[in-house]
Amino acid sequence: MKVRIDRERCQGHNRCVDMCPGVFDTDELGYAVALAGVVPPEHESDARDAADSCPERAITLDEDGG
Repeated sequence: MKVRIDRERCQGHNRCVDMCPGVFDTDELGYAVALAGVVPPEHESDARDAADSCPERAITLDEDGG
């Protein structure tokens, strides 16, 4: 599974960081960033929950990894 954050949409609520720190972190301005482009299998469920909880729908998950 691949993850991407739309920097134009992210408003810095950082729910994703709280829910899935193994996949998301914050940048120097306090906005969410993906630690890597690929979500480790053990974090996939939390990454889905984090994407679903994003108020701006800034997180895109590609289940096929392509």
